[in-house]
Amino acid sequence: MEQALPRLADWSEIHALADVEFINQPPSGTALHARIADADALVLVRDRVPMNAALIAELPRLRYVVFTGTRNTTLDLAALQARGIPVSHTEWGPSKDSTCEMTWALILGALRQMERETARLRAGLWRPSESRALGGVLLGQTLGLIGLGEIGSRVARVGQAFGMQVMTWSPNMSPERAAAHGAQAVSLETLLAQSHIVSLHLVPSPATRGLLNAERLASMRDDAILVNSSRSALIDHQALCAALRIGRPAFAALDVFDVEPLPADDPLRTLPNTLLTPHLGFVTEPVFARFAQGVVEGLHAWLRGQTPPRMLS
Repeated sequence: MEQALPRLADWSEIHALADVEFINQPPSGTALHARIADADALVLVRDRVPMNAALIAELPRLRYVVFTGTRNTTLDLAALQARGIPVSHTEWGPSKDSTCEMTWALILGALRQMERETARLRAGLWRPSESRALGGVLLGQTLGLIGLGEIGSRVARVGQAFGMQVMTWSPNMSPERAAAHGAQAVSLETLLAQSHIVSLHLVPSPATRGLLNAERLASMRDDAILVNSSRSALIDHQALCAALRIGRPAFAALDVFDVEPLPADDPLRTLPNTLLTPHLGFVTEPVFARFAQGVVEGLHAWLRGQTPPRMLS
């Protein structure tokens, strides 16, 4: 969608060896099949275009797939392997750092009500004269991290620099692992009940899909800010909309959604206690430069009959 891949790498040798089409607004269903039915190779930007077994079976010419990043949760690798179709990927680049920074942009934007205050200035106004809740401060507050992997641990370090207490939970969390990152391992119930900021950093699994349901959302503090720069599947979308309407949590700052682009009639767009961004966590110039270069490397090798780098076994 960003039209960044052709800009950030030299495609001249690829164009000399193949007909290349860039699809900047990925279609779905029958429209998607029509666009890629004759493809010998596919380049997938992250997991934006689901490639299930049924679709793969309808692509008789497909002989190679390369995707950006190191993980694609919507690509049926088993179906590709069954047909002997090689799959490779690119390097990540500084995407973990980028997503950590995006998480803190969401946290700070929500905490200090940046979108609302900027709108006031654009309307020719200054600070409000009426009595209302003011922005908060992170010092001394509790940061609850659901997940403490590559991104969650980075978010923890920043929270500690702000003077926050860090709690964490995940299905396999241990006190020792949490302590190694300066955090305290607690139950999910404790984390939700005590954290002012709750930030999600898990990969969805059968055990964590819909993790934050109506009951768990209702257990959060009435001043809590819920942040999701990970995966939308971790939160029950309808339950979140209902919870935000009654103010528990008080605010949600979201970079990921069940349907992307977010539909124009999605109720999240109308709720005043949200900060919404269009899945920008990894969308930065350095990350996409690494993506573009890795895609070109893979295509160049495959088109010349060589083994692409970073093959999946």
